[in-house]
Order: sequence, then C-alpha cells, then structure tokens
Amino acid sequence: MKEQALQSGGSSTKEILNKTAYPVLFTIAFTHLLNDLMQAIVPAVYPMFKSNFNLTFAQIGLITFASQLTASILQPFIGYYTDRTPRPFSLAIGMMFTLAGLIVLALAPGFGIIIVAVCLMGVGSAIFHPESSRVAYLASGGKRGLAQSIFQLGGNAGSAIGPLLAAVIIVPYGQFNILWITLVSVLAILILFRIGKWYKGHLIMRAATNHPADVQPNLSKLKIWASVGILLILIFSKYFYMASMTSYFTFYLIEKFGVSVQQSQMYLFIFLGSVAAGTLIGGPLGDAFGRKYVIWFSILGAAPFTLMLPFASLFWIGVLAAIIGVIIASAFSAILVYAQELLPGNVGMVSGLFFGFAFGMGGLGSAIMGKLADATSIEHVFYICSFLPLIGVITGFLPSLNKLKSRA
Repeated sequence: MKEQALQSGGSSTKEILNKTAYPVLFTIAFTHLLNDLMQAIVPAVYPMFKSNFNLTFAQIGLITFASQLTASILQPFIGYYTDRTPRPFSLAIGMMFTLAGLIVLALAPGFGIIIVAVCLMGVGSAIFHPESSRVAYLASGGKRGLAQSIFQLGGNAGSAIGPLLAAVIIVPYGQFNILWITLVSVLAILILFRIGKWYKGHLIMRAATNHPADVQPNLSKLKIWASVGILLILIFSKYFYMASMTSYFTFYLIEKFGVSVQQSQMYLFIFLGSVAAGTLIGGPLGDAFGRKYVIWFSILGAAPFTLMLPFASLFWIGVLAAIIGVIIASAFSAILVYAQELLPGNVGMVSGLFFGFAFGMGGLGSAIMGKLADATSIEHVFYICSFLPLIGVITGFLPSLNKLKSRA
C-alpha cells in the first residue's frame, strides 16, 4: 500500500484504481520480454539439437508440442483458480520453473531429457501468462487494448531477441552455454516479486473501495459462446501459421536458398521483430475503432502476402515476412480483450484459455508440420500454411460489442 501511495503522489484511492499505471504496464511488459526471450531460445537452437542428437523433423515438432501442450493445458485452470483466489506472488514462483527448465536443457544428454526441460519451461509459462495478463488488465485504467498491446509487445520483442542471443551466445559455442540465459530468469524473478507487491496492494484497494464490477454485453449465452468459438478458430489459423514461421522458417531458408544457420536466424529476427512492432498497433486501434474490425484485418489481411511468400526470392521473402508479421500480430491483443469483454469477471480464465489455446495450436501445428515435412518437404509445408489466413473471413460473424448492460 505504501508503494501505491508513493506512486500516486497523494492521489485518492479511487483515482489510483482508474488511472493507467504506465510504470507497472511497462514493467510487466519487460518481464514478458524476459519470459518469452527464454522460451524463444528453444526453437532457436533446434538446428543445433537436430545436428547434435540426430533428431528428425517429427522429433523437433514433438519438442515444441510438449512445451506448448504443457502450457496450454494448465493455463485455463490456473486462470480460473486465480480469478477466484488471486495469488500475487505466483508470478515469481512460475519463473522458478522456467529457471529449472533452462538448467536441465543446458545439461540434457538427449531427446528425452530435452522433453523434460521444455515441459518445466511450459509450466513456468502457464503460470506466468494468465497472472501477468491480469496485472496488465488491472493497471490499464480502462485502456484495455493499449494495456494488452504494451504487454504483448514485451513478449513479442523477447521472442525476436531470443534467436539473436542464441545465434551469438549458444550456437557458436555449444549447448552448455544455455546456462548464461539463467541470469535472465533470475532477473525476472526479482522483478516479479516487486510486481507481486504492487498486485497485492492493488487488490486490497479494490476490495476496500468496492470497485464496480465490469459490464457484460447484451448478448445471449449462446451468442457469447459462439463468439468465443469463432475467436478460437481465428487463434487456430494465426498460431498454426506462426508455428510454421517460428519452428521451420530457418530450415526453409537453409534448404531452399542454402543460407547459413546464422543468416537464417537474421531472417527469423526480421519476422519476429515485425511481429513485435505490429503488436503495439492492434490494441489501441481496437480501442479507437472497434476490435472486430482490427481482428478482421489482421487475420484476413495477411492472406495475400502469405500466399506470395512460397514463390518469392530470398530478398522478397525478407520483405514479405516483415509485412506478414506486422499485420498478423495486431490480432491477438484485440482478440484477447474482445474475449474478456464477452466474459467479464473472468480475466484470468479468459487469458489462460486464449494464451493456452494459442500455445497448444502452435505446438500441435509444429508437430503436424514436422511430420508433414518429413513425409514431403519444408517447401510443401509453407505452401499449405499460406492458405491459413483465409479463415479470417469468419470474423464477419462476430457481434459488435457496442450495447452493454450492467453485470448482474
């Protein structure tokens, strides 16, 4: 509470609760950067693991599947639980699982232990995302789209930086150097402990002032859950395509154009960097113009460029990857906040469901495409995936959340 009062400069409790807490938003976004940086280390070192342990593409896909499945199954349950029993310091505890996973990954002697390592990291991610998304929601001051975009920007920036760190620190010197990344997790634990103090104080203030509940849309339960289903289908199309890029883009470039591992990592950085940039756009645009229209553009709008990518030269692949990343990245913040508005009072559960489903679809997509790549070719995988954004046409069935009624 003392930290809250100092931060507010003497503002009333009600003003604190209704004001956008930018220091908290940028801090939780920074921890999202650190978390996703560590998670991104795993796919970035796939070529090294494939060479060191003679892994097939199917095994590479199973590594991603194990990590993402662990996170996707646990997240909705963790979110549902913390909606009813908030646990402010669970963020730091979750990061400890990630720390343990990194240590095991650095020392892993083969495929089986790599699976154990990524599952530990998946548990850490499962705890981190619902609770950190709730922190962003609480700190938003009503600017929910902007808050989620800032939060997501941190994660996407971390995903972009991870492959660069892997290319500089790990790939040239070997698997054991993954231990250097544990310093990042220690930093994240310390910061998240401080965030936990703010979170606890904020909850106390909300309880003390009987802060009003969120409002719900004037829609039937059937329409609400049908809309959630549409949003999940859109997440499927987005993250299946994202899985093709994050897990196999480097292999595609190496196989088709003969570039080195480090050169391929630079192209992956271009894509992930553009994803980070595009993430910042979606939330504020959704606040200003309506989330439905942002969702529609960000999924379906990427289709012309994804369809061109399998036929492009190396130069144009870089350009197209940047365009695709910016467009497709604007979807998630808008989708998540739209879902939170459909199901008010369930921020953790909704965040866990959508983050978990996104990770699950990414993991499942990676496993399926790895199997398909073994059976056909990486080029064929990218041709098939180029059609996925066309699914965005179903956004037209989403209702516009303009009319609201007080939550009972």
